[in-house]
Amino acid sequence: MHTLGRTSALRVLISVNVLVSASPYSSPAEGNQSKLIPPAEDNTSLSVLVDTKVVLACPPVSLENVLIIRWDINLRGKPSCSRAYRRDNNETSERNCTDERISWESRPDLNPALQIGPVATTHEGYYRCEVAAQEGNFGLGYHLQVSVPPEVTLFRGSNGSIVCRAAAGKPAAQISWTPPGDCHTVEQQLGNGAVTVQSTCQWEDGQVSNVSCSVSHVTGNKSLSLELKPGDQSPLNFIICIISSILVILVIVGSIWLWKISCCRKC
Repeated sequence: MHTLGRTSALRVLISVNVLVSASPYSSPAEGNQSKLIPPAEDNTSLSVLVDTKVVLACPPVSLENVLIIRWDINLRGKPSCSRAYRRDNNETSERNCTDERISWESRPDLNPALQIGPVATTHEGYYRCEVAAQEGNFGLGYHLQVSVPPEVTLFRGSNGSIVCRAAAGKPAAQISWTPPGDCHTVEQQLGNGAVTVQSTCQWEDGQVSNVSCSVSHVTGNKSLSLELKPGDQSPLNFIICIISSILVILVIVGSIWLWKISCCRKC
């Protein structure tokens, strides 16, 4: 294929937006009739797991009837990118497309689907395929969102508390405890939609021997457990232990002081 010299020939005026499903193109061997499936809507919201591959399909029009196919790609904070294919001279062109991870899945004269991989959070945005065919003009758009699984940890905090943390998840994770306790949950926004969620809990001392933290997320769920030792959950026991240690030290120091006074008197 050769690159087009004139981008004006690639401008497709979409006069009719037909809502279609993301099914593959029909091949020329299937006849001249285009197989259009009436859709529920013109734009589709699509959530994709980070570091995977996704393929976005164009409206299912017979390739024999296609005149021009164009992908318009609008990523957040970046110039609009367009990739086009013109069937009459079998040429492709592109404008402002610098991300090598976004490309045609194969030859556009065989399959004009767009491939993204591996998917990154920077690939979030709006992707639209516009097709000019002999029957009319058709379009299908995707609002692409990227999901990132959180890093889940469970550990002992201060004053006998137990902390469950779901770090840098996108979107934010949900944390629950078994059994329920006296809990406080906070969220920290990290940018690009990533969120760290941390839940800190305490239970009455002696009432609970094992606790579980369950993290729910669109990318999958995870559960961690921790065994509690007697006295772990009671700040009062910690204070009593400190006071007892201080009293023991004072008794020892006092005994030594009295012994020295007694020795001095004998001298």
